[in-house]
Amino acid sequence: MNKVLIVSLLTSIVLAQTPKKDNYLVGITDKLSHIITSDSGQKVKIERIQDVGNVLTDDFVKTSRQCPPFCIQPTKIDKNIENIGEIELIKFINLKLPSHKGILVDTRLKSWFELETIPSAINIPFPVIENADKKKIEMIFKILGMKVKSDGSWDFSNIKELAIFDNGVWCAQASHFVPNLLKYGYPPEKILYYREGLQGWKLLGLTTLVHKEIVKR
Repeated sequence: MNKVLIVSLLTSIVLAQTPKKDNYLVGITDKLSHIITSDSGQKVKIERIQDVGNVLTDDFVKTSRQCPPFCIQPTKIDKNIENIGEIELIKFINLKLPSHKGILVDTRLKSWFELETIPSAINIPFPVIENADKKKIEMIFKILGMKVKSDGSWDFSNIKELAIFDNGVWCAQASHFVPNLLKYGYPPEKILYYREGLQGWKLLGLTTLVHKEIVKR
């Protein structure tokens, strides 16, 4: 077999193995261009901004914020809770949400959530959990899949898996949210922590949603 034919065959093999990205210039990975999720009953495409010259111009370009409260957070909220990155979060959105096995939770205050969030996220502001008594926690946990047994004890066997986030590594809102879940018995293996938060998501040019337009005066 001559060298030209060998090179031709090798090129064909490489091209055959190169994943098709639907003409996306900027994919999520080399095999994934986008996913489709649902938010407020509407289909939303999660993809990256295709302009390779795009830069952030909003509040998330800041390097410094007053600390406290905006202090750099530990990598781990709890030793028993798994940290995830963007690829794992996208997989969670793509697989766990449609099967109703998981919920993406924005733990920030409502005003932050309405301004901008990750598609398909629901908002459970951290003070709701932090300031709740056991009765209110029980109500919230029941919405998340917990069952109350006949003896009044809590059954977490069908509880939803939660992927939680806040603004990012300088934001303590998720750090206030999680300990109160754990205090009332939420299984740590059912909680995933996306530490990079909305800032990390935006730095990669991934799709965000605005739920309430802020009128500038």
